[in-house]
Amino acid sequence: MAGKRGFDSRGYHHGSYERPSSARGRFEIIIGAILTQNTAWTNVEMALKRLQASGLDQPDRLLQAPPGRVARHIRSSGYFNQKAKKLRIAARAFSRPRALQLHAAPSREGLLALWGIGKETADSILLYAFAKPVFVVDAYTRRIFTRLGMLERKL
Repeated sequence: MAGKRGFDSRGYHHGSYERPSSARGRFEIIIGAILTQNTAWTNVEMALKRLQASGLDQPDRLLQAPPGRVARHIRSSGYFNQKAKKLRIAARAFSRPRALQLHAAPSREGLLALWGIGKETADSILLYAFAKPVFVVDAYTRRIFTRLGMLERKL
C-alpha cells in the first residue's frame, strides 16, 4: 500500500481520489496538470517522483532552483525546457502575496493569464486541486462529442 503521499507499485497515489487538503497537495496537482500537457501520465509520474525526491515540489524551492536543474528533473515529461518555465511561472503566481493563492480557488481568468496555462490545464487545476465543479474538455472529450454529432469537425 502507498503511504499518505507518493508512489506504490500500482502508481502515483493509487486509489486516492480525495481533494487535497493542503497547499502542498494542491501545488502537486498544479505541477501535474502542467507536466501532463502533450504527454502520457506515466511520463508525468516519473517527473513528479524526481521533483518530489529532490524537494522541488513546492513553489519556493522550485523558484530557488536553476531552470536547468528543474528541466533535468522533468525530462521524462517532454518539452522539459518550456515546462520548466511554466512551472516557475506557476510557482511565482502561487507564492506571491496577494497573487493566486493555494488556500483559495483562483479564477479561471487568473489561471489563463499565466503563460503556458490553457483552458484544459486551467480547468484541470480548478477541478482537481480546488474541487471547483468545471467540466474538463480534453482531446478525448472533443473526439467523443464530434463523433456523436454534438460538435462540428474542425478543418
